[in-house]
Amino acid sequence: QVHLVESGGGLVQPGGSLTLFCSATGRDLTTFSMGWYRQTPGGRREMVATWTRGDMAIYSDSVKGRFTIFRDRAKKTVTLQMNNVKFEDTGIYYCHVEQIRSGEVHWGQGTQVTVSS
Repeated sequence: QVHLVESGGGLVQPGGSLTLFCSATGRDLTTFSMGWYRQTPGGRREMVATWTRGDMAIYSDSVKGRFTIFRDRAKKTVTLQMNNVKFEDTGIYYCHVEQIRSGEVHWGQGTQVTVSS
């Protein structure tokens, strides 16, 4: 019922910038958190940046000061602005939505980000 559409992945050089966008649709999507996770090659999926239901943006320590997440609650979208990217930022980035009241979690299909010189 809830669908996530992602865009913006691609190849970027170290120190460059990239912007990811996610749009969520769903009639029952009201109180929720929304953000981005990533899965690095051979690694686990980890939180990158999330906008909580309390209107607070949280970040992984590894991206603080480099990434910024923006949210439009009414339009149910998030934008992840990635600046000064590093090799370790390479991975598949997944949009993530959690419905607070029901506990339901929804994932996007993933968009590849590759940082390479």
